Amino acid sequence: MVEKEQVIEVLKKVYDPEIQYDVYSLGLIYNIEIAGNKVKILMTFTTPMCPYGPQLMDDIRRQVSAIDGVGEVLIELTFTPVWGPDKMTEEAKIALGINY
Repeated sequence: MVEKEQVIEVLKKVYDPEIQYDVYSLGLIYNIEIAGNKVKILMTFTTPMCPYGPQLMDDIRRQVSAIDGVGEVLIELTFTPVWGPDKMTEEAKIALGINY
């Protein structure tokens, strides 16, 4: 059985190519649901016009699919709520010099 923590650890290795920080710590992942071998991820981008959006989603799908036991990865994109620095982990804010 796939565990949520396994998915989170993999997402921490997927970097936003523009910001050069991982998508999980940036707060781009809003929800992770696991049902059997299916993983559903609700996510956003830093901006709706993110030029790396398709690449980012492909990277996430590829990396999560590589987890033993994962049969299908569904990614749903949302812009509600709008992403902002307040969604980032404290560690990411410090690393990127954001005082929010």
